[in-house]
This record gives sequence, C-alpha cells and structure tokens, in this order.
Amino acid sequence: MENRDTSALKRGGLCVAVPSVGAGGLEARRSSHFGKSPNFTLVELANGKIEGVQVVTNESHAESGCRGAAQLLASAKVNALVAGGIGARPLAILTEAGIDVYFDKQRKTVAEAVSALSAGELQPIELDQTCSHHQGQGHEHSC
Repeated sequence: MENRDTSALKRGGLCVAVPSVGAGGLEARRSSHFGKSPNFTLVELANGKIEGVQVVTNESHAESGCRGAAQLLASAKVNALVAGGIGARPLAILTEAGIDVYFDKQRKTVAEAVSALSAGELQPIELDQTCSHHQGQGHEHSC
C-alpha cells in the first residue's frame, strides 16, 4: 500500500469533500460515484471538529467528465475527498492537486463519512479500487 502523508488530518485545518445527492449537507445521502455526483458537500474541520459546511454544485458529467469535478474541488481548496467510486484519471488529477482521496462504501451520509475520516478509519484509495469503463469488474457504475 502506498504510504501517504495524513498529517493534515492530525493537525486539523482540513476541508473534506463528500459527493452528495439532494440538497447536500451533513445529513445528505452520499452519492455512489465521484464524477456523477450532483453536488459535493464540503466540510471544514479544525482539530476534528466541524467548523463549517458548504454545498457546491457539480458540473454536468456529460460536459467535462470527471475532470471538471476534480478541477472544481482543487479550486475550492479541498484537502481530502471521501468517495465510494472514482476513476483512475480523476484520481490522478486530485492527487496532482494535493488532494488525498479516501475509499469508503459503507457510510450512508456525509456526516458518517466525515466522522470516519476524522477518526482515522478510512484508508487512501488504491489504484486497483478505481472504476473503469470495462464491464464485469464488480463496479455498479463507470467513470
């Protein structure tokens, strides 16, 4: 497993993005996939406590694919993303922008995902966990 620096998690001052549906927010249901998420709930953490919540609308996936979503989060100064599905290309864009990407398919709400990240329960996503356009690889979606 690749060893990534998670010191930002330990010292606070973190902006976490979680793909979400509906109106977004802490109690929103998580979107199952990064690029096709209608919006992102951005949660500001300081020393493990929630300091602010903002919802940003994702671009249409048809217009820019997952690249637009990755660039949106980079421009919003996000430090971390919790996703249940993401393609290799947007993962590379996010990593290049300094955004740590964590894998989680278990938590159902934004608040649960952020809490799990803050508690150190989530691992950085590995390349073999990314989605592909190929059928039959156990993914319920494609990037």
